[in-house]
Amino acid sequence: MIESAVLLVATGFGLGWLPWAPGTFGSLIGLPLAWWLLGYPLWRQVLIMAVLLAVAVPLCHWASLWLGGGDAPQIVADEYLAFPIAVIGLAMARCPWVIGVAFVIYRLFDVTKPPPINHIEAIGGGLGIVLDDVMAAIYAWIVLAIGIALWRRCHARA
Repeated sequence: MIESAVLLVATGFGLGWLPWAPGTFGSLIGLPLAWWLLGYPLWRQVLIMAVLLAVAVPLCHWASLWLGGGDAPQIVADEYLAFPIAVIGLAMARCPWVIGVAFVIYRLFDVTKPPPINHIEAIGGGLGIVLDDVMAAIYAWIVLAIGIALWRRCHARA
């Protein structure tokens, strides 16, 4: 019973079992989660993210063991629980197009795994499974924050 519940959540309520792009489809669950999170003050966003990531590590670890080890493609909880980091603290992210851009940038970094993301999974276990997605979200946050700052600067001059 516990194994079934863990696998249900870890596989994004079944989205991780899709034969094509399970990580991207699973990441979609992170969109409403991020939107909800942005309604809180920054300190609460950070606190909630810390709790979500603390839950994600053992969740992904046990799911990995039950699915044969490693970062099985069916496990997407790491994607949807890490994605909100890409918009945390960015008030402008409450704009639907901004959160959409954040999603695309996040998926790009998660799929391409530029350094050091490509080495983080080697940590192994639930921690390695989750940390590479956390780094992809941090990279996306940096790109998005710079983009928002540049956009504001350009529009302030107009």
